[in-house]
This record gives sequence, C-alpha cells and structure tokens, in this order.
Amino acid sequence: MSRLPVMSNKRVLMSSGSSSESSQDLAPLRKKSRQDLDQPAKSQVASTVSKRPVAIARPNVSKPLRTTGAATVAVAPSRGVLKPSTMSAAAKSANIRATTGVKVDGGNKRAPWDLKGKVCDMEEKLKNYQTKVKSVNQENEVLKGSMVQTRQRASDMEKELEKQRGQLSAFQKQLEELSGVQEELEKVSTERDTLQKSLCNLEDKYKIMETLRDSQEVELQTLKMKLSVQDSSLARLQQTLRDTEEEVQSLKETVSQQKDELYSGEMERRKLHNAIQELKGNIRVFCRVRPLVDGGLSKHIHLASDDKTSISLAKTEESHTGKGTDTQRNYSFSFDRVFGPQASQQEVFEEISLLVQSALDGYNVCCFAYGQTGSGKTYTMEGDEFHESRGVIPRAVQQIFKASDKLSSQGWEFTFTASFVEIYNETLRDLLYTGKADKRPEHEIRKSNNDLTVTNLTYQKVSCEDQVLGLIALANQNRSTAQTAQNDRSSRSHSVFKLDIEGVNTGRDVKCKSALCLVDLAGSERMLKSQSQGDRFKEMTAINGSLSNLGIVITALANKESYIPYRNSKLTYLLQNCLGGNSKTLMFVNIAPEPDSFGETLNSLRFASKVNDCVIGTASANRK
Repeated sequence: MSRLPVMSNKRVLMSSGSSSESSQDLAPLRKKSRQDLDQPAKSQVASTVSKRPVAIARPNVSKPLRTTGAATVAVAPSRGVLKPSTMSAAAKSANIRATTGVKVDGGNKRAPWDLKGKVCDMEEKLKNYQTKVKSVNQENEVLKGSMVQTRQRASDMEKELEKQRGQLSAFQKQLEELSGVQEELEKVSTERDTLQKSLCNLEDKYKIMETLRDSQEVELQTLKMKLSVQDSSLARLQQTLRDTEEEVQSLKETVSQQKDELYSGEMERRKLHNAIQELKGNIRVFCRVRPLVDGGLSKHIHLASDDKTSISLAKTEESHTGKGTDTQRNYSFSFDRVFGPQASQQEVFEEISLLVQSALDGYNVCCFAYGQTGSGKTYTMEGDEFHESRGVIPRAVQQIFKASDKLSSQGWEFTFTASFVEIYNETLRDLLYTGKADKRPEHEIRKSNNDLTVTNLTYQKVSCEDQVLGLIALANQNRSTAQTAQNDRSSRSHSVFKLDIEGVNTGRDVKCKSALCLVDLAGSERMLKSQSQGDRFKEMTAINGSLSNLGIVITALANKESYIPYRNSKLTYLLQNCLGGNSKTLMFVNIAPEPDSFGETLNSLRFASKVNDCVIGTASANRK
C-alpha cells in the first residue's frame, strides 16, 4: 500500500452535510476548481500567477498517507478553501478508459478477480488526486497572497476613504462658504448693476448740469450787468429812503399832533353834545301813539302835520241840564317829540341815539316807557325779532358796541357788564337766573357812595351785541306775563335792563364809568276794563301803586321839595339815580288810540306833562 504526502496545515474538506451557509460561501471556489481540472496544472499555475502577481508559497509536506484499495484521501485547503470531494463522472470515466480501456459507466466492469487492474485504477486515481491537491494548494497559496493584498488594499482604501470623507467634509464646508460668497457675489453684482445705472444717470445729469452751468454763466454775466445797474438805482433809492424817512418822521409828528387835536375834538364834541342835551333838558318826554288794530285813524286824537311836538285830545260832552247842545272839549299837550301811528322803530330811535351816545361819554342814561296796558310799551322798548321792527334796547346796544369799536382807534378800551331785573308785586327777581325756581335767592337794593346795587343779582360780562341779545331773550322767557281783557300778553311787572360801562384811555390816563338803564314799565289799568281777578287783581294793585309812587316822586321833583320819597316803592328806589341824580332821562309815554281808552290816555298825558315840567340838576360826566 502506498502513502501519499499530506499537507499538515490543511483542513479536511467539509462534508456535503455541512451548513448551507458555508456551502454557499464556498460555491464559487468549487466551481473554479472544477474548471481547473480540465487544464494542466502548470498552465493553471502560470495563468494564476500572470493574473495575480503574488509570490506563491510552497506547501509544507508532512508524512505520506497509506493507500488502500478502496480508501479515498481528501485534503482540505487551508483558510476555508475547499477541495472537491469527488470528481465528476465524466473525469472518472475518462481516467478509467485511459488506463484499462474498460468502460466504467454503461460499459464492462473489471472482473472481481482483477485486483491488479483495480489497484492500477486506484493508483491512477490517486495520482490524479495528488495532482489536483497540488494545484489546489498552489491556488490556495495564491489566494492567500491575494487575500493579504486585498486586506492591505482594503485597509488602504479605508484610510483613503476616511481621508476622502475628511476632504468631503472640508469640501462641504467650503461649499457652504462658497454658497454664502455666491449670494454675496450676486448681491454685489446687483449693486454693481444698480451703481452702473446710477452712474449712467449721473453722467446724464452731469451733462445736463454742464449745459445748465453754461447757461447760468451766461445768465450770471447778464445779472452782473443788471447788478451794476441796480447798484446805481439802489444808491438813488437809499437817498430817496432817507428823504422818505425824514418825511415819515414829519408825518409821525403830524399824526401825533392830529391825535391830540382829535382827542381835543372828541372832548369838545362830548362837551357840545352834552350842552345840546342839557338845552333839550335832562328829563325829556316823547309821546308815541299806537296805530289802531284795523289800521284806521282815531277820531279823538289829533296830530298837527307841521308840528311834531304837540298832541290834542277831543271829546264831545253832553249838556248837564239837557237843554243846551253837546259841547266838544279839547285837551292839548306839548312834549319834546310826538310820534304818530306811522312812525317806524328806526325813526323813533334816531331821536334818542344822541342820548345813548352820552353813555359812552361817561354820563348815566335812563330811558323808560310809561302808559296803560296794551299801549305798545314793550314793542317800543324791545320790538320784534326782525331787524326793521327791533326796539330801543337792541338798537341802543348795537350803537354802543359800534361806537366803542370806533373809539378803540383813539386808545379807548371798554368793558361791559349786563344785568336784567324785574319788580313783580314789589319783589325783585333776577331775569338772568338759570337755577331751580325753589332756590331763587332774595334780592335787596343797597346804596353805597351814590351807587345803587342789587344783592345776589347776576352780572354778566359781555363783549358783543349777540351776547346781549341772548341775555334779552333769556329775560323775556323768565318775565312774568299774563292774559287780560285788554291785552293777550300783558306785562305784569316792571323790567329794568342795565348795562354798566367802564372805559379806559391808557395813553391819556383817563377813565370813565357810566350806566345805560332801559326800563319797560308795566301798564296802568282799571279793574272795570281789565276785569282782573285773583292773582291778576293783586298784580294790578301792585303795578298801579308803584306807578302812583312814581308820579308822587315826579311831582316832588317838579315842586323842588326838600324830601323826595324814593323809598315808597321798589321802582322809584331803583330808579333814584335816573330820576333825580346825575343822569340824563328820557320817558316814552305810549297811548292807545281806541275811544274807550280816552280816560287812560288823558291820565297818561297829564302824568307825562308833569314829568316834562320837572327840572333836575345838571348831569356831569363820571371821569377820573
């Protein structure tokens, strides 16, 4: 029995019953081994060496293996390289045919007694196996070298991969930086384009400015020429200015002299105006006849067409004996001015406008209306809301403010304070009070330094005509009125509107203080005609009593008595300074034209005659 050399460092091939996983890993090697069996060993080694330039390690040979007739020795390749366990059927058949010439597959078999032939077959088969083992060992060595190289290359490639990764991260950082730089570059490019456009525009503007500069230079030359001309003109104007300044200075002196003359003229005007008013009398009486309701003419009132100061009443009286014929009796009166039924509100006010002017000159002025109920007293003093029919009070206020505006150019400054009070049943009431009716304060007349004041009364500062008209409207709403048989809206009280005036001329160091008092008296009435009852009768009694006291005061003044009973009524006490003090007084006596009012008309005219005959002291201006 022969022995075969076996490599000690080789493993035995894994059996076919090994795990499928190892078989799958070794499948490519088995396939290659089967392919290599068809080629000679030398050519196989040469081709392997030529493809893979790796040094082939010679296998270590250990003690030979003993051969037996039926034994098969298999040597496993080292490091997991498998040697085919069996040869293909085609290879076996070829080997047997080559040695013995007997078919193995499908042919004749050796006889059982042909042991020599069988040994030869086995030896031949062993040689083939040994050849294959050598080839496989060589290939195994080649693969070992190739694996070492591969592992070395893998290690190098891993290092290179790590290096490439580092470079890649560096490149990524550079890429990010470059992306920011790219954006900045785009911005810069955009700005560059914008700057280029701006540069183009500036170049165009520069060209335009150059053109303008040229034109401006030409114009400058022209202006220089004009400037030289203007310099000469300026020299002439400066000389003219000096002459003008001298003339202005002369005119200022003239204006100053004229202001002095104007002030002297104003003082002279006031003096002459006051003299005229004194000549007319400090107490003046105007008579006004109300027109009939139907527009006709009254038969018992006669007005002379050529004389505007007289009025007469005619009445037919029956004979007392009854035997004689009826006789006509005439009553003639003379006043400062008599206004017929056709007289307008403007015509009436023009007669008292000079008297109102005296209020701004520093004189106390009082104007009041007297007459029976329904004779037109309220219409004369207040009028209607239309401009043409406005009465004495709104027209006087308008004149006061217009005249004060004119005097302001002469250095005068005026302040005005308005108040409105009524005397109802011998009680003072504030017509400008806006609080609750149950909380009305009580009022008393106080006299101090010849000045009369009313306590708890509303004194309202006013600066224009509209403010005063608003106060008059408020007073009319608060005034006591009622309906009687003689008048649908009869005034049941005496109303007194007072405008206090204070003037200052700082440049002349002159001050003046005065008061404009406008009074609308309640109408006198007879109980038989007015048919007053209850509160109306009480009001009638209070009205007639205050008017009787007014007549008593007027009579005492006319008779120049030493004692004047002003305190007998609130009306005479409130009008004390207007009747007998330092004041210019005007009374309107209003008469009704109806025949049934003849008695009241006669009494009113007689009372007015007493007032007209009254002479009081000369009024003086309140100046400091």
